[in-house]
Amino acid sequence: MMKRITGWLVLVPLCLVLVVFTLANRQMVEVRFDPVSPVSPLISPIEMPMFVVIYAVLLAGVVLGGVATWFTQGRQRREKRKWRRHAKKLEQEQRQDSETGSGSAKPRLFDAS
Repeated sequence: MMKRITGWLVLVPLCLVLVVFTLANRQMVEVRFDPVSPVSPLISPIEMPMFVVIYAVLLAGVVLGGVATWFTQGRQRREKRKWRRHAKKLEQEQRQDSETGSGSAKPRLFDAS
């Protein structure tokens, strides 16, 4: 419940700020993608509202940050999969031992009580 309230207390003002920002920056700007040749660019300039440019850059930053985080966490995900497979294997062995009633010489991983 507290997370939900905190989320509302953060998201509602943030959304209001974004709406005010959008309304304040409606003027058209020229976006160029060729810094080398401003006179005869390979890609012609595009005119769009300023808030669209800023939102696009913000969205691209969020996506690139997420992709970078996903790649850096690859090792942890791999380790987690390995330990999960190991735990599943041990559970199956324990279940087989308890069903057959054998293996009393083996140490138990979990307490039966």
